[in-house]
Amino acid sequence: MNSFGLPAGARRFFRLEHEHQVGDALRFLSAHPYALVLGGGSNIVLATDELAAVLAPRLGGRRIVRSDSGFVEVEVGAGENWHEVVCWSLEKALCGLENLALIPGLAGAAPVQNIGAYGVEIGERIVAVKACDRHTGEIRWISRNECAFSYRNSRFKHEPGRWLILALRLRLSRRFEPRTHYGELAAELSGSGLGALRADDVARAVIGIRSRKLPDPARLGNAGSFFKNPILPSGHAAALCSHDPGLARYPVPCGSDRVKIAAARLIDSCGWKGRTHHGAGVHAQHALVLVNHGTASGADLLRLAAAIQDDVWRRFAVKLEPEPLIVRQRA
Repeated sequence: MNSFGLPAGARRFFRLEHEHQVGDALRFLSAHPYALVLGGGSNIVLATDELAAVLAPRLGGRRIVRSDSGFVEVEVGAGENWHEVVCWSLEKALCGLENLALIPGLAGAAPVQNIGAYGVEIGERIVAVKACDRHTGEIRWISRNECAFSYRNSRFKHEPGRWLILALRLRLSRRFEPRTHYGELAAELSGSGLGALRADDVARAVIGIRSRKLPDPARLGNAGSFFKNPILPSGHAAALCSHDPGLARYPVPCGSDRVKIAAARLIDSCGWKGRTHHGAGVHAQHALVLVNHGTASGADLLRLAAAIQDDVWRRFAVKLEPEPLIVRQRA
């Protein structure tokens, strides 16, 4: 139940499959305050071999709840596989999720991390998130503004242990408005020989890129990109780019004087790509991806990550932050 393939067990386990079980789930969480709420396990590092308790939300369902000539609102259960949600939306000729194809994990985790790829973040598409307040037992819809989305961040991440996400509502469009400005995606599409571009063309291109760059967790344990792309003051980013003109830079929304740069380039420049230590390693094709070659523990992965962070800081004065949740407790 974790894409790194790290060995761990739980002394207590609860599977939440229907909303009428929420009361039982809250009692389980109350009885086991250190319980881990575990979705698809694709964005987590288990740095312990035994957990006190695990609650696994697996609420399903995909349906259209509102529709007009231009937009469609869909509701998706938190336990739905995210990539399958993207494929379902394309089958319905609904646009807006195509850049987010092949991101692993379940739908309920998407707003926590504000998942994003190739110029699109899920926070842009969310109307509201249905969640249970674990403090009061109230179930309510939390609007997009209340979710406080930012780069790989959200209210749910800032309030750990408070919200149990049950469903999402997404606003999708009947009209395709391509987001293809990211270099890799633009290059993939330009070389495809396509005529009039469609949403499913973009999804196929994204799937092709991700399949080539990222290892299949079923074959080689990983959690995708391990570090966030750092957001720096524009002056700092410009200084780095003056020494490395190939360092990718991306604008940050809201016109701030900050720039997002490519963490993979910094890690690669420090010589980490393809290196292995105690069964943990850096993927040979993508320096942002840490992998488990089969014998690594969570502690091994964290030691490797710390060594990379130290190198990047010493050389570039850039602090890299991990994307996955690090679980250390064994209460």
